[in-house]
Order: sequence, then structure tokens, then C-alpha cells
Amino acid sequence: MSAFLNFPTIGVAVVAALYALGGQRRPAGSREQAERGWRTVLFAAGLATIVVAVSPPVDRLADSLFSAHMAQHILLLEIAAPLIVLGRPWNRLWRPFPLALRRTVAGGLARGTWAAPLRWTGRRLASLLSVFILMNAVFLAWHLPALYGAALASPAVHDVEHATFFLTALLLWAHLIGDGPFRARLDLPLRALYAIGAMVVGWGLAIVLATAPSPLYAHYAERGDRPWGLSALADQQLAAGIMWVPASVPWIVVALVCAYAWLDTDGRRRGLVRQIVREH
Repeated sequence: MSAFLNFPTIGVAVVAALYALGGQRRPAGSREQAERGWRTVLFAAGLATIVVAVSPPVDRLADSLFSAHMAQHILLLEIAAPLIVLGRPWNRLWRPFPLALRRTVAGGLARGTWAAPLRWTGRRLASLLSVFILMNAVFLAWHLPALYGAALASPAVHDVEHATFFLTALLLWAHLIGDGPFRARLDLPLRALYAIGAMVVGWGLAIVLATAPSPLYAHYAERGDRPWGLSALADQQLAAGIMWVPASVPWIVVALVCAYAWLDTDGRRRGLVRQIVREH
């Protein structure tokens, strides 16, 4: 059991405990109960995806295979993040804290001088363009050979890499399909384009990886213990394929759902979409 304990999984356990404590209030009606039930399933699936992605066995495989490391990143950015956003856990995670503390913190954040930098940051993060640039800049920067090598050389830097991937992806998905402080403010056609834009950035990285004539990352080029007899270059090309195909699926699904609802002239399907993503 201890083999599965690390800083990220302990963080997941704390979040899960807060979520469980915040769910003790019973929903008022059967419809609310049903919605709460499937939101809980989505949130739990998101947390489970994080645990799988950062578990020591997967980490060890990612240390040997670049393609496994890329799969780790996709799990965090494109599976865990949207599942958690769809679970909408924000109020429930906040509820276990004492009411007086919640009021004090909320008042301080809203009006306190000490929180002015936080409010400024929040306004920047409320910008769709800012979040789009931030997430993709973080994603591409960590794939520069120098930063990538630093993450592989240090567990602490590796945790920072994964945390920044996940948190910036959480912001982007909150804009795209979420509610709460960063709820989506795009109409359906623009939301589809937003998802496609994020996908195309990943394609750019995939093209660089797939067409490079030699391995780009010294850590993987120097390893002689890769599973299944993969060469370093073949492993890099497999990582490009993961970035190109499986990583495109979540973005394509969102784009198709939004386009499908937008083309619905009688509005029958749009109501279902509103239950999944908050349209404004």
C-alpha cells in the first residue's frame, strides 16, 4: 500500500475527504439527488484518474518510456481535469469548513487589501484568451528538452510539472464546460472552436515529435532498458501518436456536442447540452 503513497495521491485523499464531509446535506428532491449522484461519479472518476496517472508503478514506466510519460500527461490534462469540472465539486469542497471561517475568508477575498493581488489574478484568469494561452504555454514549455529533463531528474520538479499541467487544464476546462467562478461564457460555435484550438496546439507538438530525425530527450535516448525492445526514436514517435490520436478525442467530443446542439433548430437537444455544459 505504501508503494502508492506520494505527495499527489495524499493530496487526492485530502480532497476526497473534504468532498465526503461536504456531502452530508441531503438533496431536496429526486431530480437533485440524481444529478448529485452522477456528478459524484464523475468527480470520483476524475480523482481516480489522477491516482492512476501519478502512481509509482506508472511513474516508473514513464521513467523508461517517453510514450508512457506522454500518456500520463494526457490522463491529467484531458481525462481527470474535465471529469472533475463536470463533477462541479466546488461548493461541496468548501462546505466542511466552519461557517465563520468561510465568511471571513470570502469577505477578505472580496474586499481585503491583502487579497488585491489575488483579485487581479482572478480577473486575468477569468479571461478566456488568457487561460487558453496559459495552459498551452505551460504544456509546450514543459516539453522543451531542458525543462523536461529537469522534471525527470527531480521528483519534486516532476510533481510541479504535473501540478501545473493539471491546474491550468482545470482552468481551461472550467471555461469550456464548467460553472462556478470560471463558468463558460462562450456560445456553442465559439466553444467548439475553443476546443479545436486546444487540440491543434497538441498536434503541433505531435508533428515535431514525429518528424524529428533523432530523439529529442537525452534521458530516453541514453536508456538501454526500454520495455518491448523499443528504440528511443520509435518510443518518441509512439508518444507523438498518443498526442495526435487519443489526446484529440476529448476535444473532438466537446466540439461535436456543441456543434450538434448549435445545429438543433427546434431546441430539443440543446436542453440536454445545458445539463452537461453551462451555456450563457
